[in-house]
Amino acid sequence: METWLPAGSLWRLEGVAEGPEMQEAARPIASAVAVDVAIVAGVPDEIDLAAARADSAHLFLRRAWYEAAGHSGVRTVIAARPDGAVIAALPTAPTRWPGMRLVPGSYWPFRSFPVDADIADSELAAMLSSSAVRKALGPVWRMGPVYENDPTLIRLLRICAGSGWTPLPRRIAPSFLLDIDRLQADGSWPRGSTLRKNRFHEKHLATHGDLEWRFVSGAGWTSEVFDDLAEIERRSWVADRTDGSDAKFMAPHHRRVWEGAAADPVLAEAMRAAILYIGGAPAAFSFDLDAGSIKYAIANSYDERFAKHSPGKCLYYRNLVEAMERGIAIVDWGAGDSGYKRTIGADEGPGIVDLLFVGNAALARVIAPIWRRSGRKG
Repeated sequence: METWLPAGSLWRLEGVAEGPEMQEAARPIASAVAVDVAIVAGVPDEIDLAAARADSAHLFLRRAWYEAAGHSGVRTVIAARPDGAVIAALPTAPTRWPGMRLVPGSYWPFRSFPVDADIADSELAAMLSSSAVRKALGPVWRMGPVYENDPTLIRLLRICAGSGWTPLPRRIAPSFLLDIDRLQADGSWPRGSTLRKNRFHEKHLATHGDLEWRFVSGAGWTSEVFDDLAEIERRSWVADRTDGSDAKFMAPHHRRVWEGAAADPVLAEAMRAAILYIGGAPAAFSFDLDAGSIKYAIANSYDERFAKHSPGKCLYYRNLVEAMERGIAIVDWGAGDSGYKRTIGADEGPGIVDLLFVGNAALARVIAPIWRRSGRKG
């Protein structure tokens, strides 16, 4: 995910055949290439083959990732070269809007799909322009929320118009990135003052019982670990002051998503939890997804009884240092709550966007202004 779209470049595609960029994109892409396309019901094993050949930032876009989302009516477009090598896998599910389908996923904003990192534009164009694929996707399909520098999205924006699809993006929110390599090169992270404050807090936390810092991944994902994460959420502000919809583990249907993902050994290794136990009881956690050198921070929570001494802050600094020692270079904190993320050292990163791909230019003209207005302003 090192290749970022230039600021504003995505939004020049909002119109239909507007400006030189759109006119350039609308030129047909040579598709006289041999690509075999199949439409398969459900989420087939071929998705894992495509994920294994995809950009490292997409290693988690596997069969279990989509299956855990629990969508019904999924069908998957599989594209392969004549030698049988799977180069793309595009699952979609129906929505409540007749005729519209969406790319499913276990967690937003990762509603993307895996393509071979070396796929040619002509191969992807041949797949999307196939009459069988156009019929399977329907008149409109949605990809998002997703990052504007998503490897698959960048490829789609290069070829979709030439394949007969008009992209309609809308803004959702900015993301925030902690560039550990850059901060370390500057010698400014983690700050000595922060570490001193954390040691002070940890000293007071220890008055409630012995502190244990545990890091979980791979085979370490057990029912007991999920129980501990759910217990922390039940004792957190999420349970006390919200409807719990943003919790990841305390509601059975939310927990099943992550238990389903952890059943896949590759995803289980990518999923990571740092957990603080105080006197043997779970008190705080950080839950992340690692992909190559990127760590996606998904959830943090702590027992409100210990809030005075910042157990969450103490834990996530230990978590970040542990990740740094394993070669993690960037931590993606996602959207929202910019205050504490900037305090950690994060800066605004690529935007999170939501796109419709429309197969009819006249329909795109009707949908475009409505879709754009439903996104984030500014």
